[in-house]
Amino acid sequence: MNTVTVRRFIGPALLISAAVLVGCERPPVDVEQTGYRGTGMQNPENPRMRERDRARHEAPDALSEASDSGPRASEVYENVEVLGDLSVAEFQRVMRAMTEWVSPEQGCNYCHVDGDFASEDIYTKAVSRRMLEMTRHINANWEAHAGETGVTCFTCHRGENVPEEQWFYEEDDSRFPGAGNRQMQNMPSSKTAQSSLPRNAFDAYLEGDREISVQGDSALPTDHVASIQHTELTYSLMMHMSDSLGVSCQVCHNSRAFGAWDQSPPQRTTAWHGIRMVRELNNAYLNPLTSIFPDHRLGPQGDVGKINCATCHQGIQQPLYGANMVDAYPSLVGAADEDTREMDWEMETDPSEEIETDGDGEMARFSAEEQERQLYAERLSRYLDDRE
Repeated sequence: MNTVTVRRFIGPALLISAAVLVGCERPPVDVEQTGYRGTGMQNPENPRMRERDRARHEAPDALSEASDSGPRASEVYENVEVLGDLSVAEFQRVMRAMTEWVSPEQGCNYCHVDGDFASEDIYTKAVSRRMLEMTRHINANWEAHAGETGVTCFTCHRGENVPEEQWFYEEDDSRFPGAGNRQMQNMPSSKTAQSSLPRNAFDAYLEGDREISVQGDSALPTDHVASIQHTELTYSLMMHMSDSLGVSCQVCHNSRAFGAWDQSPPQRTTAWHGIRMVRELNNAYLNPLTSIFPDHRLGPQGDVGKINCATCHQGIQQPLYGANMVDAYPSLVGAADEDTREMDWEMETDPSEEIETDGDGEMARFSAEEQERQLYAERLSRYLDDRE
């Protein structure tokens, strides 16, 4: 083989190799800077996955408005325990919307006995009534997490009878002959974002009120006890939250000081309220329904399906891209219940509170809203300190 032939062979081979390598290169992802440069405060997002899933996160159009005149629903229909103060037209409008949100295929008969809508002989009626009360409670009392957008049945159900994301107790498989105690871990699960972390973090933190804290605030602390198992449980919950919202840790935490509230983004405060909201909903609204559900709707340990972060968020930071869900259905906002609120702080600036700035006035670049949120986080930090 002469030199010319070798060159003719090598040239195309190199071009083909280069083309193959370029084809193997992963396309870039979008990166949002969430804090000061050089601090690692970034949140990556894959634009291809975003476009792929866009349709499932689009909020449905609201039904046409109905008249508020005429008799009330409780005056016309029997056994109306919730929304009975609405006009008949508005009541029917909300019922039609709920049907589209939860049972578009089965229609009204998914929650009502055909021919006798007042009947209680179908378990889904009792469940849907309680879920309606829960929705109104969230919208009235958990603005600290749900904001002004609120939630409806569609936020979780997305046109399905049962929300895609829920969780049940698992059988304690921690002990196997010769294998020691597995601590409910080393078996990748969707609960832990497919990591080997413990799978029972929801039991401890989203139903129980175990403290979520593994990092001491001093070197070699003597009064701060957090076992390795406690730490792994905490990281399991954090992995779930990150995966459920499709975000990195830096959306809620400052990467240089994960435990410092005064250095954390405002989203950490929102998440703090969200954890406590989920705890309340699981204990006050879902667990009491265990005896109402038939066996085939219960988990392997006989418990009712419970909610976690993924139930509403389903992979994005703001459910349904932050669409306002309650403006068109004001009846889904119940009455404020001060006894169930963790905190209810006014957001007006307190003259005694000042925002620290560096020598160059760096904080001046933040908007007034962000400054208020920082004060909110500082108040939360002091609240937590007072509890310890």
